[in-house]
Amino acid sequence: MRVLILGGTGDAAELAAKLASMEGVEIITSLAGRTRQPLVPLGDLRVGGFGGVAGLASYLEVMQIDLLIDATHPFATQISWNAVDAATKVGVPHLMLIRPPWEKVSGDRWIEVDSVTAAAAALQNQSRRVFLTVGRQELAAFAHLKEIWFLMRMIDPPTPDALVPPGMLLCDRGPFTLNNEREILIHHNIDTIVSKNSGGDATYAKIIAARELEVKVVMVNRPATPPGDYVTHVDGALAWIFDKLHE
Repeated sequence: MRVLILGGTGDAAELAAKLASMEGVEIITSLAGRTRQPLVPLGDLRVGGFGGVAGLASYLEVMQIDLLIDATHPFATQISWNAVDAATKVGVPHLMLIRPPWEKVSGDRWIEVDSVTAAAAALQNQSRRVFLTVGRQELAAFAHLKEIWFLMRMIDPPTPDALVPPGMLLCDRGPFTLNNEREILIHHNIDTIVSKNSGGDATYAKIIAARELEVKVVMVNRPATPPGDYVTHVDGALAWIFDKLHE
């Protein structure tokens, strides 16, 4: 059985690693190619876009894919909707692996918004030193906020022609420890964090640190999830694949 994993997340890499030892399964992981040095999963790898729904549907047919697993980032909405349409078009069983979002708990000082643009608006006249953790592709939305200093963390630096707000770049890859995140907030005198609600453990330490230090968090809510079957953990995806393998 040939399984295509739409990857780019830690969950996708974990799923590929566990499937690698499952007899009768061949894995192909597809990465968008936006990260210069991605974490390479076990199994075969392809990098780059498909060319929309038609391109993905064609790939599924040409490569004789039996199962499609969407384990992309919760904010990678376009590929997720394309996956639903392509899988339906060619009749390939499709599953989404969607890690649960973070939930606000006692002590959290969250301002919840529905877009990165709204997050930028929430900072005006409210924040002075911001820890910006939404990725390099979203920096332009904050570039007009000249009165705010930003510590911008991302895996790869922005391109030379990118619009970037004033402040400092920090290139790093999670998972991050609580001590690391606490030190960043204290050392840079951060009063606000901007984060997407990605869920998972790899970057949750900053939310804990913000809670401890009473730092505000502007939390960007997730976009709508496409319709279809989904699980919230890797083990659920493995069980789904195992059932399909033995149908």
